[in-house]
Amino acid sequence: MRGTSPVGVSEQATNQLSTLQRFIQYLRPYRKEIPIALTLVLIGASTLAIGPFLLGWSIDYLIAKKNLPGLLWLLALLALIYGIGVWAIRGQIIRVGWIMQRLLAQLRQDIFIKIQSLPLSFFDRSEAGDLMSRLLNDVSTVNQAFGQTIAQMLGNIFSLIGIVIAMLAINLQLGLLSNLVVPMMIFTTSLFARWARARFRVTRQTIGELSAKLEEDISSVREAQAFNRVQTNIAEFDILNAANRDANVQAVIITAAFLPSIDFLNTLATAGVLAYGGYLAVTKAATVGVVTSFLLYVQQFFRPIQILSQFYTQAQSAFAGLERIFMLLDEPSQLQDAPNATEMPPIQGEVTFENVKFGYNPEQLVLKGVNLHAYPGQMMALVGPTGSGKSTIINLILRFYDVSDGAVKIDGIDIRSVTQASLRRQIGIVLQDNILFSGTVAENIAFGCPQATQAEIEAAAQLANVHELITSLPQGYSTQLGERGAPLSQGQRQLVSIARAVLINPRILILDEATSSIDTRTEALVQTAIARLLQGRTSFVIAHRLSTVTQADQVLVIQQGQIVEQGTHAQLIDQQGVYANLYALQLGATSNL
Repeated sequence: MRGTSPVGVSEQATNQLSTLQRFIQYLRPYRKEIPIALTLVLIGASTLAIGPFLLGWSIDYLIAKKNLPGLLWLLALLALIYGIGVWAIRGQIIRVGWIMQRLLAQLRQDIFIKIQSLPLSFFDRSEAGDLMSRLLNDVSTVNQAFGQTIAQMLGNIFSLIGIVIAMLAINLQLGLLSNLVVPMMIFTTSLFARWARARFRVTRQTIGELSAKLEEDISSVREAQAFNRVQTNIAEFDILNAANRDANVQAVIITAAFLPSIDFLNTLATAGVLAYGGYLAVTKAATVGVVTSFLLYVQQFFRPIQILSQFYTQAQSAFAGLERIFMLLDEPSQLQDAPNATEMPPIQGEVTFENVKFGYNPEQLVLKGVNLHAYPGQMMALVGPTGSGKSTIINLILRFYDVSDGAVKIDGIDIRSVTQASLRRQIGIVLQDNILFSGTVAENIAFGCPQATQAEIEAAAQLANVHELITSLPQGYSTQLGERGAPLSQGQRQLVSIARAVLINPRILILDEATSSIDTRTEALVQTAIARLLQGRTSFVIAHRLSTVTQADQVLVIQQGQIVEQGTHAQLIDQQGVYANLYALQLGATSNL
């Protein structure tokens, strides 16, 4: 399990302040609503602060003097004041809740947009489950801490200020005595919050790891059962689950010890006011009404402090979640378009690699000076062992990564000088394991061209040899597919993916052995569809079965990041080199089946 490095108290406070300031930036769109909410908070706090004063005053000047009419009027006034208070508190909760829910929705939107814009290199080192945890669990934690209680917190801050002013104004000595416990309360809150902050950081980390494990195991349950990994997966999950449980138990223990400590200080202050206030009343230094007001104020005084202290402790979990969220939002986004990037003009299909060097890790090159030249309409086959750099060449053409040195040019234009969107909309791709999405068959075909008409979608399906299959489905093109295209077979999904590529009419086409792992009949349909798709287009085909590239215009044999042989199938066979040996091995293996 990945651990967290220790952080100093001052650094924690700085990080927390920075996190809070950044979170507050999300309030900017609600500048008009915030003053209304604060006004309601102030009204609610004022009504709570004035009540004890009026009750104490009534004891001294109405009840003691048996002024029943005056008492009735005072009760009516209190009912009106508390009615206004209830209305204001209700309004503040609704208004602040309205603001916070929109703020949190925007935060989720920003996280999702960020995830969609991150470079592929980020996903090479990140787990999908952990990213989902930041979007769902961490934002949910922020919602629980801020969305539900921030209105109460604001009201209690104003109430506390009003109560302190009223107490000091009524009797300075009792007011100072009541506030003697405040330094102890601040120290106690700070101490518990520091402990809680450390534990809640661990809880947010462990829930992220747990989510990542859950997502991985659910998506691979078929493989787990096939390879008898079920019990192993259960044991691994149990370890992560126990770590998350223990982290939450530790956080709960701290929170459970905190509230009784605050209650003890509350009782201590009440006892002090009762003892000293009683003495002042007996010696006629204060009236019974003043002492009564103070006892009520002490109860009201500690209620906001309890809520604020509890909120401060709970907020540590929210801050831990916000730290993880902002760490994600601070990740460098996908490759940026150059400031002066232009739209890629209609592609003719000439592709050039000029001494291209590239490494996913800057210290370890995958491509070591690759030069290639594909003319418009040519079929380029890439062959070689796993890890040789075939997929990397494809990634560079699509500009999923930028070259470390050299240049990739299309029609003589360095692809770094054009916008990524204008480049990729003219390149089609059919992978070995294509992903279909939950939605209709038509929506999946139109994935890269959402504005396509039904007629265009059906025309693409016919070219891809999948129209007949689709029309045989229960709802035809409106048939809903499940996750990853279920219940279609792999071959059927491949045909739908080819239709998707046909629809965008690309000038450059990338194929990753689209006929592997499918039955013979479907393979024939796929091969026919691919042959139609290749016509008039520049294509790069990653070939695992060399029998599929015998018609290629050029075969590039790649080993250890370099093109070691290049030519047509016949030319490379005549050379009796690496390609000829690979082809002979595959041909021999096939003939022995």
